[in-house]
Amino acid sequence: MLAQSPIAPPGPPPADLLILALDRGDSAEAFALVAAIPALRRVKVGLELFTAAGPEVVRRLREQGLRVFLDLKFHDIPATMAGACRSAARLGAELITVHASAGKEALQAAQAAAVQGAAEAGLGDPPTLLAVTVLTSWDPARFEAELGLDESLAAHAKRLADLAVAAGLGGAVCSPLEVAALRGTHPHPFVLVTPGIRPGGGTLGDQRRVMTPAAALAAGASALVIGRPIREAKDPAAAFEACCGELMASGGAAQPLA
Repeated sequence: MLAQSPIAPPGPPPADLLILALDRGDSAEAFALVAAIPALRRVKVGLELFTAAGPEVVRRLREQGLRVFLDLKFHDIPATMAGACRSAARLGAELITVHASAGKEALQAAQAAAVQGAAEAGLGDPPTLLAVTVLTSWDPARFEAELGLDESLAAHAKRLADLAVAAGLGGAVCSPLEVAALRGTHPHPFVLVTPGIRPGGGTLGDQRRVMTPAAALAAGASALVIGRPIREAKDPAAAFEACCGELMASGGAAQPLA
């Protein structure tokens, strides 16, 4: 969870705010990338890598001293989500994603099971469950046209973040474009993790609602997920350091992730 203080302390080191997305199906390639970035502290294991390499990839990353964001976006009936989150917590993942649209009952079951799983594994603090709001690949026009909802993308993201809070979750995942509005409603220590981060001049890929690292941090993000701009760089370590430098130069403050 995030720490809170009446007097804003110096912000955490930029490397603590960046989560590198290891979104590849080849574990050897993922570990080679990790080895190439000595300053790296946090990584995201998503569906592609986890499906290819299994739970062992989380254990190996933790053994290397890295903090793992397990981004499997669980979305199912309450009992199934609870079982999945219990198992994920036992692995030692510190951040775990669940879809907020599964509903309050499922979110509450997932939260209780994650706490139980961490305790059963003899871990310290339980993981923070992050409720996925609206994926960053959606643009507002297509979102409203294809899903047929009677509210805007931004309003729907807020509804789902509110649901996460009501269910007792510690945070949410949202695009950087929704961060400021959600932060205004849900102050620290509620965690807001933002994918869709693109350094200045970076290509969009399949992301649609994006922002630079410094702008997302200034808007109120707790941590930033960056993938391709670092993974596909000729020098991943230099690209990572450039992102850290952008955050340092911005002078933006953030509450540190636990």
